[in-house]
Amino acid sequence: MPAKPFIFVCGADDFLVSRAGKERFEELATAAGADDFAREIVNGFANNVEEVETAVNRFREAVQTVPMFGGKRVVWLKDVNFLADTVTGRAEGTLKQVEALQELLGRNNPDEVDVVVTAAPVDRRRSFPKWCEAHADYAMTGGDANNSVESLAAVALAEADACGSTFGDGAVEMLLAKIGANTRLITEEVRKLSNYAGDAGVIEEAHVIELTPNVAEGDFFESAERFFAGDLRGTLDALTRHFFTGGDARPVISSLQNRNRILIQARVLIDAGDLRAPSERYGFDKAAWADAQERYAACFGGDTEKSSYHLFTQNQWYAGKLVSGGRLPPLRRLIDNQQEFLRAFEEIIQRPHEQEMVLREMAVRCLSA
Repeated sequence: MPAKPFIFVCGADDFLVSRAGKERFEELATAAGADDFAREIVNGFANNVEEVETAVNRFREAVQTVPMFGGKRVVWLKDVNFLADTVTGRAEGTLKQVEALQELLGRNNPDEVDVVVTAAPVDRRRSFPKWCEAHADYAMTGGDANNSVESLAAVALAEADACGSTFGDGAVEMLLAKIGANTRLITEEVRKLSNYAGDAGVIEEAHVIELTPNVAEGDFFESAERFFAGDLRGTLDALTRHFFTGGDARPVISSLQNRNRILIQARVLIDAGDLRAPSERYGFDKAAWADAQERYAACFGGDTEKSSYHLFTQNQWYAGKLVSGGRLPPLRRLIDNQQEFLRAFEEIIQRPHEQEMVLREMAVRCLSA
């Protein structure tokens, strides 16, 4: 079977696509024995039609240049963004340049020039991506949507597998709850956790809680985790560590308030029978969550931006994790917590040099009850 004239890697996430493209580019360059003069990388990122034309012209020059010392050339057109459904991508001038690019790629001789094209995101409804799928060595990386829990989990699992590690129960979900929809951070954190777990080790949920920063929530995770687990000693120890490193009380209180608001909403909906208490492993039932979300959408004013005031903007698994395992106090206790957080804030204003003591006293009042 004859070699395809070029390699086309696309997807929704630019980091994953670029990483996959770089691997293919390096493989081709190594196989061809291409030195620095035989390799060329052309930037395909464009903010307007003029930049699209510049990128295509540079690519044309790259594939038509004869190697200085003979042999095969390897060219990578990377970070192409003008195939997306954007103003630039829809412009008539861009569409003409895409036609020119298609002609160049179709005529390429892989015996003389190896070509890799990476593009993210891509509007797959258009003719060019469909043509690439039929005529190129085609690869879709990371799926069509890079912000779904399933696709992000797949990224983490694939990276762990590449590192020779596996995830224990709840570890992937906890990682996504702390990192959010940032594939670059997810892959780097998985590598770090894999190194910590050791050869053929298992990345446990406790490892993620201990070692991974809570980027997604901006949360002071350890103090909140211990507090809402009802662990008074653990909460006091976490506060000691926080203030030992020069921390401030206000963000800790804000973190506790944010999580308490989520728990109040969950408690009300569970008591009303609109949600079932979640399991430790699987969180809230997806169907019941979707029904409650639709039923109460009007109560939240149609907001979709992530907020502790809106339960249904939270990661469904993460919200279930906060509530499961018998850790959801009665509504009365949650309301009392909120009052205690307010009281602590007022005391900090009056005792600004005793912030750690104020929070320790607050923790004792809440958790000893």
